[in-house]
Amino acid sequence: MATIAQAKDPLTQVVYRFDDHRYLELKGYDCEGELWYTDTVRGIHTEPVSQFYRIFTRKFMHPSEHYIALPNWESDGFIISKDYGQTWQVARFSPGPNEPNGDDYAPREDVTSFTVVNDQGFLQTKHSLYTSSKPFEDPRVLPGGPGIPYTLEDGTVQTVEPSAPGWAWGMVYMTKQGLSHSTSQFKTNWQDLPDHVPEVKNYQGWDHMRCDMDAGKATQKL
Repeated sequence: MATIAQAKDPLTQVVYRFDDHRYLELKGYDCEGELWYTDTVRGIHTEPVSQFYRIFTRKFMHPSEHYIALPNWESDGFIISKDYGQTWQVARFSPGPNEPNGDDYAPREDVTSFTVVNDQGFLQTKHSLYTSSKPFEDPRVLPGGPGIPYTLEDGTVQTVEPSAPGWAWGMVYMTKQGLSHSTSQFKTNWQDLPDHVPEVKNYQGWDHMRCDMDAGKATQKL
């Protein structure tokens, strides 16, 4: 007599807990499907990813509440919210030579952890640290601002204009090497970035996402 797995309706399971009132749920089969975010205190229940989400398997610590960043299995980008999880956008790695081989992103096999603390994200790899900016905009590039002048190696003076300010805060992740090739380096929210992931103390959430591959399946004997 053989036993086979028979799929039922997709099951929803909690795959991550930030604290006692915020958590992520995955609805689907084989740890892939819709991703839902819930904050019971603020009354928020939103869908960051509508399908094909696969959990991030490396160390993951996320005490931040205002800025939420969710990596995926490939670690090739982030789904982020800057309003406590009410709305979601896609954040990516910056163009430029972030990696020793010239790539602009971290290979999945090199990623060791992702931490979001004080509304700033930190992706650690075996040899690099990717960060988002500090959680504010440089007022000089906001509408009506004076812009940010800077000087090229040949002495030419350029300006980062409010009409073309570049990435908004929290929307791009860079290494310090990549930042050195970007005009973002002149913005105050990209200044004095740490060289190490900040320490997280007294975190009440999980340190990894969790998922049961057999959830939502029943067995039938033949």
